[in-house]
Amino acid sequence: MNMPYLGESTDIILGQEFLTWLWYQSDTAPGAFTDKEGAPFSVSMEQRIVVQGGEGDARETASVSGSLSPLREARFGLGTGKKVSRALIRLEKEELAFQVTLKAEDFCLNSLKTPKLDKGDSDDDPDALLLEKFYLMEICTSLLDALYARFLALRLSPQWQKEVDDMRQWMTRTE
Repeated sequence: MNMPYLGESTDIILGQEFLTWLWYQSDTAPGAFTDKEGAPFSVSMEQRIVVQGGEGDARETASVSGSLSPLREARFGLGTGKKVSRALIRLEKEELAFQVTLKAEDFCLNSLKTPKLDKGDSDDDPDALLLEKFYLMEICTSLLDALYARFLALRLSPQWQKEVDDMRQWMTRTE
């Protein structure tokens, strides 16, 4: 049995708030993100999101995948107190596209898909493909770092309450 660690509930709450905020931002301003160097990139939530509500034995989990209609229903469920616990995120920067599943409870990255590698250059250097894959993984994690840094700066600022109010309106929008 895993013992909870000090601060675990704070991590889960921050993770859920981050994923909820990221869903909101990607829905309302998908191309409004910049990396640490100021280069623009876009974020979208793919049609695979898990929301949870309740505590202990009363915990409800709903996985939504497929068309936009269930996604809209899941967003509406956020307004009833459910929180995003896992999401499939697409990041695009220039010609590069990444897909990764992010878990709120521990910020664990699952099923990371990087852009396809060009295997034509690997004949000269057998390590080239591996190094290229590491390089692409580093780009993806740096984009996620930039997103989280932006979220934390907002979360710790006086503007957070206005953002929460805007998110509440977005959650209950029926369009």
